[in-house]
Amino acid sequence: MTDTRLNVLLIGSGGREHALAWKLAQSPRLKRLYAAPGNPGIAEYALLCALDADDHPAIVDFCRREAVDLVVVGPEAPLVAGLADALTAAGIAVFGPSKAAAALEGSKGFTKDLCAEAGIPTAAYQRFTEAEPARGYARAMGAPIVVKADGIAAGKGVVVAETLDEAIEAIDACFDGAFGAAGAEVVIEECLVGEEASFFAIADGTTAIAFGAAQDHKRAFDGDQGPNTGGMGAYSPAPVMTEAMIERVMAEIIRPTVATMAARGTPFQGVLFAGLMITAKGPELIEYNVRFGDPECQVLMMRMTSDLLDLLLAAAEGRLEGEVPCFRDAAALTVVMAAKGYPGSYKKGTPIGSLKAAQAVPGAEVFQAGTAATPDGLISAGGRVLNVSACGTTLREAQERAYEAVAAIDWPEGFCRSDIGWRALAR
Repeated sequence: MTDTRLNVLLIGSGGREHALAWKLAQSPRLKRLYAAPGNPGIAEYALLCALDADDHPAIVDFCRREAVDLVVVGPEAPLVAGLADALTAAGIAVFGPSKAAAALEGSKGFTKDLCAEAGIPTAAYQRFTEAEPARGYARAMGAPIVVKADGIAAGKGVVVAETLDEAIEAIDACFDGAFGAAGAEVVIEECLVGEEASFFAIADGTTAIAFGAAQDHKRAFDGDQGPNTGGMGAYSPAPVMTEAMIERVMAEIIRPTVATMAARGTPFQGVLFAGLMITAKGPELIEYNVRFGDPECQVLMMRMTSDLLDLLLAAAEGRLEGEVPCFRDAAALTVVMAAKGYPGSYKKGTPIGSLKAAQAVPGAEVFQAGTAATPDGLISAGGRVLNVSACGTTLREAQERAYEAVAAIDWPEGFCRSDIGWRALAR
């Protein structure tokens, strides 16, 4: 009898990748899971490999040597750098877009221009390569206004300027090199008013299917106060994303994007993460990411009941037509525990204990992000360190379980918001 099980290589080391590993490990189709570089939590499900995501030939060699059937790329940087192209050229199936298609995240200006071409609803905008014309446009438009570094800036290159002074400061920061090459071009756009939501679709180059919605909390402190971060928590489903709204997003935003990319000869295959603003007019695109959100991925994986590996392979092989991912009706909520001081300066190497006690809470999982294993136990190794997640029949129950699990963790140097999910619960 032929063994139809698959060897899979997962690229990445964060909480998103831990959640993907946890879900992939549940597939009866999985033979062996490798992760590069992985983290101590991922090591429970995968064999960790010291591969550099920038070393494309080494990854291709590894895949050939270990008979890897599918590569799943977690973070955006390797995709923008063309890892999927190198794997495809070597005949290795990969879930994730080509370098040309990853420009949807790699360049905000690229995405805005595509929206203009395809008639996709989005904020009015202009692109600038010099500071003075950018300042002039901001003055003409007035505040509030949004200033974005064009390239990838680890979630920190966007400023929603409430005043003109803030806008000018943000423009100058970009052109003065605050975000390196990412800020060499700046996109300035109108400030949309409404409710934000994160929407996910899986595409195979021609077909796109809905993969659920979530809402995240970007600000560091309770009540959505403080500086923007990579995300301090998330929950799913998103109440604003009704069935009717999901169909509008697919019809007005996702399908036109996939069709336009295909018509250009740069088909998009992978996950399309649309950052949306639900305005009085309907859904409008804020930006695209070309990978699962973090921490949105964690709540989606907690709710998913169908086989993730089957779905990702179908996308990679161009046969998504007819695939329907299934999710439980339950709610899921993730609380991010970060090192004190994040997103500013923070200490690394502080001890973390009692994760087993946290995972003993009914419906709870702890996904590790910035952690490292030592002979003395687990320590922190980043800013966002743990993703404490839970499912419940209601969002309130999921929230209570997640915070019960947070309370069980022994990490004096960590902090978290105490109000993840508050907007949905206040409805």
